[in-house]
Amino acid sequence: MMSHSHHPFHLVEMSPWPLTASVGALSLTVGLSYWFHFNSMLILSLGLAILTLSSYQWWRDISREGTLQGHHNTFVVVNLRWGMILFIVSEVFFFLSFFWAFFHASLAPSVEIGTQWPPSGVLPFNPFQVPLLNTAILLASGVTVTWSHHSLMAGNHTQAMQALGLTIVLGMYFTALQAYEYLEAPFSISEAVYGSTFFVATGFHGLHVIIGSSFLLICLVRMMSYHFTPNHHFGFEAAAWYWHFVDVVWLFLYVSIYWWGG
Repeated sequence: MMSHSHHPFHLVEMSPWPLTASVGALSLTVGLSYWFHFNSMLILSLGLAILTLSSYQWWRDISREGTLQGHHNTFVVVNLRWGMILFIVSEVFFFLSFFWAFFHASLAPSVEIGTQWPPSGVLPFNPFQVPLLNTAILLASGVTVTWSHHSLMAGNHTQAMQALGLTIVLGMYFTALQAYEYLEAPFSISEAVYGSTFFVATGFHGLHVIIGSSFLLICLVRMMSYHFTPNHHFGFEAAAWYWHFVDVVWLFLYVSIYWWGG
């Protein structure tokens, strides 16, 4: 139902989902620690279930606000754009800390790791095998998501869905290849500072790919329900921005950690 107010802002209604999502995130982190120490996934599974259900309900409410209820007017969308931009900036600094740690350790290797990089006894990945394939996959996914965006703006609904579906498949393929790479890794996260910086940086990027794929999957479901129009589709636009950010971070990871650092 359309609400009328004397200001252009959207004041959100009270919602339980931020609280339940916080409980789910806390249970997830505690469950991870419990899994590592006691090999039990009970708390981890519970936290993941709570977080997934909370995210679904929260996303459903926001989709209703932007479509059926009509709360996302032009002024609100501008603020949402700035919010997404600031979020991506915070993510940039998040990954900057990992690059800082990597270059701090690699440019001046300590005595403990043999004063060389990679450290003594560590066999790095060949950057021209699976990592190069993953780079091509992510670059291709950046092309397909842009194709989907332009098709949506041109009013070609069928082509927009096809391109977005292809983007999601490429994201899942990237995740599968990275999981295979981890299983076949000749070193572990405990292999001095090289192992920790490698797995933390690439692991968090992999997590962002999974989140971005979920984001795009929700957009595909909404696109199938005709929630987006050529002039009103910020939900999809935000997902595309996030996906391009993930692409750019991977390029820096590939060049610095896989190619130069290896």
